[in-house]
Amino acid sequence: MSVAATRTKAEQALTANFEAVFARLPGGHAIAEARKAAIGRFASLGLPHRRIEEWKYTDLRVALREALPPALGNGAAARPQEIDAALGELAALDAHRIVFVNGGHRADLSAIAVARGLEVVTLAQALATSADRAGSSLTRGAAAQEAMVALNTAFMTDGAIVRIARGARIDKPLLVVFARAGTEARFVTTRNIIEVGEGARATIIEAHVALAGAAQGQTNALSEIAVGDGAHLTHVQCALAGTAASHISTWVATLGQDAAYRAFQLTAATALARNNLLVTFEGEGAKLDISGCFLGRGAEHIDTTLVVDHAVPGCESRELFKGVLADRARGVFQGKVIVRPDAQKTDGKQMAQVLMLSEDAEFDSKPELEIYADDVVCGHGSTAAEIDPDLLFYLRSRGIAQTQARTMLIESFIGEAIDKIEDERLREALAGLALSRLGPLLSAKL
Repeated sequence: MSVAATRTKAEQALTANFEAVFARLPGGHAIAEARKAAIGRFASLGLPHRRIEEWKYTDLRVALREALPPALGNGAAARPQEIDAALGELAALDAHRIVFVNGGHRADLSAIAVARGLEVVTLAQALATSADRAGSSLTRGAAAQEAMVALNTAFMTDGAIVRIARGARIDKPLLVVFARAGTEARFVTTRNIIEVGEGARATIIEAHVALAGAAQGQTNALSEIAVGDGAHLTHVQCALAGTAASHISTWVATLGQDAAYRAFQLTAATALARNNLLVTFEGEGAKLDISGCFLGRGAEHIDTTLVVDHAVPGCESRELFKGVLADRARGVFQGKVIVRPDAQKTDGKQMAQVLMLSEDAEFDSKPELEIYADDVVCGHGSTAAEIDPDLLFYLRSRGIAQTQARTMLIESFIGEAIDKIEDERLREALAGLALSRLGPLLSAKL
């Protein structure tokens, strides 16, 4: 006798919502079939829960008690000054900008200058005009079978398709803005496809923000990244989705021979955040540097889970994540490094460190190494501690006020991760964003 799994109210609603909006989602017949297959996978899997090892610390069946109506990318007003206010320090960057509001492209808020070797189109446009190419990766690879990726495939409305031509040097960053607006709570699903050609160089920034007065929301965002042979990509995500929002993000990246992928994630002011990073080395001599900073207060929950797959020899990976937790906030770091049998000469290092500003804060860390080769150099570590009272006393004894002293120590702590950003203007903007959000954390008791 077989026993059918009981579906939660949210899981049932997600399936019902798909049926209600399916006919209005972009794409032709091939994409429609991919969507139906994806919602079928989700229906069989359900929301990830604690019995799934990768989700043991972030049980979405418990956290997401309801499914909000899907956003279809229309009906929400947004002005340029509101976008700039939500972006904070990022707004001042000299950058190409493409803006999406509630999952739909807003040409009136976007500004992309002509740049040789840079092609940017919207996903909705591509699905309507060249479905086979834009949708070629929707069902490819193991990641496509994961429940939240399948849900993204089913509901995706829009996003940016970015292609950097072979050998191109894009001088200005591309700022891709996803803003949530309006007084109606919505489920926003977006997808980016980023292709960096052989020998090209570019910087891409994803900003997920909530405009002032925006209702609560749920976001499922996915980015597929392919860094070609000898290419160099700096990729940044800022998740400032709102204190009444959940933000589920997935990056799936592949690196070619001698490619360099430098990634950074800043997460703050978000009720529930889950950042999945899946990186596979496909060419020898590639280098990966992933760093991040997360700031939690109240009852916020921030989970960073990454899998780095060394599938070929002679590659290097570095991961460094810094967190600051106050009140009853919870941080999670799960980092798995896989070294395949043929991946000799692998060099992999991983570290997660957290400052605890409250006795009620919680940090769960699970670093993992799966090594099947014998000529490798790999290591990992994890620490959690309070602010060093001796350092605090030293600063106080020099006449520095308590709040300023704590700010200086926290800024120095997270600065190690932010300093990995090579572009000085971008580095200063990210540091400013982080610093502006330290104020509420400093009111927490040691």
